[in-house]
Amino acid sequence: MKALNFYSSVYHGFLVSRDKTCTIRVGDKRDKYQEGDVVLVTYGDRYKKRKKVFTAVIDRVTVKPIRDLTLEEIQSENPEMRTPQDVVDFLRQIYQNTPIDLDTIVSLVRFSEIAD
Repeated sequence: MKALNFYSSVYHGFLVSRDKTCTIRVGDKRDKYQEGDVVLVTYGDRYKKRKKVFTAVIDRVTVKPIRDLTLEEIQSENPEMRTPQDVVDFLRQIYQNTPIDLDTIVSLVRFSEIAD
């Protein structure tokens, strides 16, 4: 089974409260995540123990440059962000060794929790 893992401490509260319904990942991730895939949504640092938050289904994967993101798309990633530049600044913190600007191609991976 695939996983959508979240590293940043910013995400934990959004995941637990179920306010996070989308993740923005750098690059074209359509080959990795496809509509209908069942994934584990997890939280934790790379190479360390991770905690399962819930199981989800991938609803949609959309690829576009950061500059074309809508307010709704941005806020589904992080309700505190408002502009494409906010996304650039945020992704630079996560992808520290990757150049990121408004023209960077990203994948919006939308997901919905599967109730047990």
